[in-house]
Amino acid sequence: MIREKFSGSSGTCAFVQVRGHIGGSGTACRGIGHNGPVATGKRVAAKQRKSRSLPTVLLLAFGVTAGVIAWGYLVKAAIDFGIEARSGTSDAWMFLALSSLGAVACLFVGLMLIARLMRELGITSGSSKADQPPRPVGGRRAAR
Repeated sequence: MIREKFSGSSGTCAFVQVRGHIGGSGTACRGIGHNGPVATGKRVAAKQRKSRSLPTVLLLAFGVTAGVIAWGYLVKAAIDFGIEARSGTSDAWMFLALSSLGAVACLFVGLMLIARLMRELGITSGSSKADQPPRPVGGRRAAR
């Protein structure tokens, strides 16, 4: 229950009734207002945003598209080689294995390019552990 409001140089303060206050019931000023900035913790400047270069973004997007198309072609080829291998053609097993490995490689490269594209567009950020110094060997006790 608010009893009264106070406006002063430190901001606006609302006095509320407090139960369990030392010395019985009383009033206390709750933090409503403009108390100003509080400087605590590590002071670090805002990170500079890198300018996105359009050729880099287009090149990454083209690489992702090419990788996905190649992956789809290799998966279709692996299915066709699997059908031939099951019908009795022994060379088809080797082509099935090669096209399957190629499809896995294309999918991996495509996913890596997607991650790089997301970082370039600013949707994700790089690892924050690269900014920190390495931890001492042996933990806290060895650091003493």
